[in-house]
Amino acid sequence: MDTSAAMVDWSLAASLGARIAGPGPTISAAEASAAVEELRAGADRSTGLVREFTGLVAADKTAPILVVDRAGWVQANAEGFATIIEPLVNKLTERKGAPSGLTRTIGSRVAGAEVGFLLGFLGSKVLGQFDPFFDPDGRLLLVAPNIVHVERELSADPADFRLWVCLHEETHRVQFTAVPWMREHLFSEVKALGDTVEPSRLTEEAITKAVEALRSGGNLAEVMATPEQREILDRVTGMMSLLEGHADVVMDGVGPSVIPSVASIRAKFNRRRKGVGTLDKILRRLLGLEAKMAQYRDGAKFVRAIVDKAGMEQFNAVWAEPANLPSKAEIADPDSWVARVLA
Repeated sequence: MDTSAAMVDWSLAASLGARIAGPGPTISAAEASAAVEELRAGADRSTGLVREFTGLVAADKTAPILVVDRAGWVQANAEGFATIIEPLVNKLTERKGAPSGLTRTIGSRVAGAEVGFLLGFLGSKVLGQFDPFFDPDGRLLLVAPNIVHVERELSADPADFRLWVCLHEETHRVQFTAVPWMREHLFSEVKALGDTVEPSRLTEEAITKAVEALRSGGNLAEVMATPEQREILDRVTGMMSLLEGHADVVMDGVGPSVIPSVASIRAKFNRRRKGVGTLDKILRRLLGLEAKMAQYRDGAKFVRAIVDKAGMEQFNAVWAEPANLPSKAEIADPDSWVARVLA
């Protein structure tokens, strides 16, 4: 946090993000307390349900489960962002020297405001998240105000919806704790991406081209990537599509036995994922969130195709080693993954 603070005012990012996200829906103290307790119970209950459905056995809950408000989620992700960009900041500082005086103050506050806007927008949307960057084993965050907001918006049964969300997020906790190499592998990919950044490429011409590409429907990660970065991004996209799709398959696969209204919830939730208004859709595109939605959809198709063809036990070969993770191309062509890994 100390080094990255030279580039980003994280306190400003967290405070501004919390203000932009807002407090969430109006709810009585008694209702809020009940929701928190139900989410905690749902997360605990989900552990066994995920294990029975997937065959993955997670370590004891060394990764804590936290039920947070929007400001808590924003603060946690400001801390996570600081951890992620620390190696990149160190690299830039070594090459260009650390900013000082007024330049440092103004620059860090501008960057803090930009990050704060992003966190504020996401902080009003995210239902839950496994944060793998929290030492030593990560942590599971459930954003109570957003869960309550969405269950009301969908007219969903609160108990069903809360357990459904818990199943998805607990699946992520299991993925990172039952698969011992997953966390470090993600770290290594993030580091590899940072190692490829060349400050000299961030020219005015490059940024102008990026803006033009965005107007044509691209996203920041895609349009500013070098060939080497695209290769890394393709690997990360394959990995994240697997993780998100697997969690979606689990939450729906477990669902019917314990969540009577799961089919209705899924149908309504898929419609909601497309964005609720013009501004929301524009922001989703610019921030690359449309690509994130594709990860859920395409990853779930990949997982279902292999489980239907080979069974869950065979599918679980995907967790054996990093080489067994699907590429971005294999996510779209499950048979190619089967031929490579299961043949």
